[in-house]
Amino acid sequence: MNPTNNHLSLKSTQEMLKTSGKEFVEFFSHGSLVVELYKPDGVDKQTPHTRDEVYIIASGTGRFYNAGTYIDFAPGDFLFVPAGAEHRFEDFTDDFSTWVLFYGPEGGE
Repeated sequence: MNPTNNHLSLKSTQEMLKTSGKEFVEFFSHGSLVVELYKPDGVDKQTPHTRDEVYIIASGTGRFYNAGTYIDFAPGDFLFVPAGAEHRFEDFTDDFSTWVLFYGPEGGE
């Protein structure tokens, strides 16, 4: 997506993600920032990432595992994961989706 388009609506991005048939789609990038919408299908199969990452929960609820700690999450919650940390969403509702923001250098800041 062109960085001059500085507005993403949750509804339109969820629809584009749904029609893509994928679990995530990149919707914006600028500099080191990459923004995706992620909606795993039943099981979150993520592996640790090489860059720092932020999740902002868009819809749904569940539990989040992050480097040995579990927390419950709900829409609007902010979750930070440093580069290389094991993490995953568990026990999430069918309507779960989250914004994903990758940023910074490989290996984290």
